[in-house]
Amino acid sequence: MANSVYNARIRKMVFSSSLTRAFLLLLLILLIAIPGSASQWQVPSAQLARKIAAVTGPGAVHLNLVNRSSMAQASVDEIRRTLMSELSAQGLHFVEAEQAAASVDVTLSENLENFILIAEIHQGTNEPAIIMVTLARTESSIGEHAPATVAVRKALLWSDESPILDLVILNANPQHMIALEPESIIFYVMNNGHWQQEQSLPMAHAHPWPRDLRGRLLLRRDHLFDAYLPGVYCRSAKPGMMECHPSDDPWPLSADQPPLNGFYAQARNFFTGVLSPGVQKQTTTAPFYSAAALPRDKYTLWFFAGVDGQVRTLDGMTDQVAPKLNWGSDLASVHSGCGSGWQILAAGANVTSSDSVSAYEVPDREIIASSQALDMGGKITALWTDSEGGGAIAITKNDSNRYEAYRLTVTCGQ
Repeated sequence: MANSVYNARIRKMVFSSSLTRAFLLLLLILLIAIPGSASQWQVPSAQLARKIAAVTGPGAVHLNLVNRSSMAQASVDEIRRTLMSELSAQGLHFVEAEQAAASVDVTLSENLENFILIAEIHQGTNEPAIIMVTLARTESSIGEHAPATVAVRKALLWSDESPILDLVILNANPQHMIALEPESIIFYVMNNGHWQQEQSLPMAHAHPWPRDLRGRLLLRRDHLFDAYLPGVYCRSAKPGMMECHPSDDPWPLSADQPPLNGFYAQARNFFTGVLSPGVQKQTTTAPFYSAAALPRDKYTLWFFAGVDGQVRTLDGMTDQVAPKLNWGSDLASVHSGCGSGWQILAAGANVTSSDSVSAYEVPDREIIASSQALDMGGKITALWTDSEGGGAIAITKNDSNRYEAYRLTVTCGQ
């Protein structure tokens, strides 16, 4: 105990009034800031829960929540917790879908001004009840995403003085190529490193083509190919044969999955905006030149390059106009595996004699340029996702009035 040391009480320790006020103000600010941005979701989430309970009443429900907005994951988790807590307080309990008296699908969406919480309630054979609650967007509500840096590469496939509408590659041994032209479909085979014409199939059509002719060529699993032109559909038949007939069926907007078709204006060069089977319940949008799909975990986000110069997005619930983008009329999506896995390839809205293509990441709903612009050496006349989805086929017309077909790919870490 002889070695113990005691500190004497400090006498007359006095805080100045100004320091006291500053300390109390800092403490108040910290207390207010502790809940963070997540607290902003508690009021609209609780409001939505009470409206849901007013429709369903107490009992067993199945709750499903899907985020189709750019809000951060922490905010999504906060909404889910608040909904479940408030619904439980209203006498609801959660079960699997087959055991539920009511099914509640909650979608988190947004527009330029607000986040939107949408509940679709299904009970028996009754018409679904739709409930919406909105919250003004703030910067703290939006997740931060670092775009993957990628590069767009092009590889010349074919060059011809005759117009090329579309082109596909068959990765067989030897490799084959099929080109869609205004009056025929031409088959080529790779021979000693060069494409050699193998066969040409004439394409019958009863009416003259429109001035700005477009076409779509797709490989198929149960037969070799389908070809779509304004008012005409062609299908490969027996080897070396093709059948063509008048058709007003919609054109495929994607090579495989997700399936979506668009009706083409036969006398013009764009799609009418009528979709089949639709993006979930959305079966129309504004007239457009091209479309591109970005698959998500529970839905697909579609981009449409409108005839009016605007880019629209459909997700099955909302039809929104994207912020002003310097995009042209040609879009395609590619599954590169870089970044989020998928990128949009968009032609630039250029007025020069040469177009460019850039890659864009869309981590949520924020559209971020993730590559340098690639000069295409001519005006783009067609841009389609290829049949395998890992690249895109771009057709250009250069200053020498020569058509060139390229395969575009996206490479990571450039």
